[in-house]
Amino acid sequence: MLRSAWMIAAVAASLASTGCSHRESNPITEPELVRRTQELFDAVASGNSRPWDGYFAPDSIYFDESGKSMDKRALLAQQTPLPDGYSGSIKLLNPQSRIFEDIAILSYDLDETETVFGQNLKARYHATDTWMRRNGNWQIVAGQIFRYYEDPAPGQTEKKIRDYAGTYELAPSKTLVVSVEGANLYLQKTGKPKERLIPEATDIFFRKGVEGREVFRRNKRGRIDALLDRRNNEDLVWRKIR
Repeated sequence: MLRSAWMIAAVAASLASTGCSHRESNPITEPELVRRTQELFDAVASGNSRPWDGYFAPDSIYFDESGKSMDKRALLAQQTPLPDGYSGSIKLLNPQSRIFEDIAILSYDLDETETVFGQNLKARYHATDTWMRRNGNWQIVAGQIFRYYEDPAPGQTEKKIRDYAGTYELAPSKTLVVSVEGANLYLQKTGKPKERLIPEATDIFFRKGVEGREVFRRNKRGRIDALLDRRNNEDLVWRKIR
């Protein structure tokens, strides 16, 4: 019986050692995650889908910067070469990772430069990918990307800037004041600091670092009768009361 007990213990130890060895094999590091991810984006301009096919799990899910949800098949279908006259590059920056036994999360910024018939365009994104190890193979099971908001280029200061000045009402006792100081226009809501309104186009302004627009509406006689606080293509209407 003692001999059998020793044999059972030896087999158990051997199995435990094998399992431990399997779990410790093929670990992943942040530099390797960064290398693989940069490889993905290096393949975008040429439309090379091979890295995307290799690094994304068959059951992966991905959300692009527009919020569109894609499975692996849909994601691979998007990997097509840039049209003639177009070129570009995407550089991974500021990586952060959290790495566990069989799960790794990589979060990072992307700087994109695109050249369209000699004209350069730039965009910045932030993305997060979740990698999972299955049978010793690390693949992305979920990813999400969004685009950083960038202010538009300022337009010309309106000649009739004083047309916009006045008090605007959203609801009883809920008002804001638009004022002019020198050549600049300012908006101030009750109990909040002034914010400069930067011209973008005729009757259209924006606030620095704030997504959305402030649109002054004119009536049939050409006079300002409301301020439209535009958010995600929907308007909050502030009626001009004086």
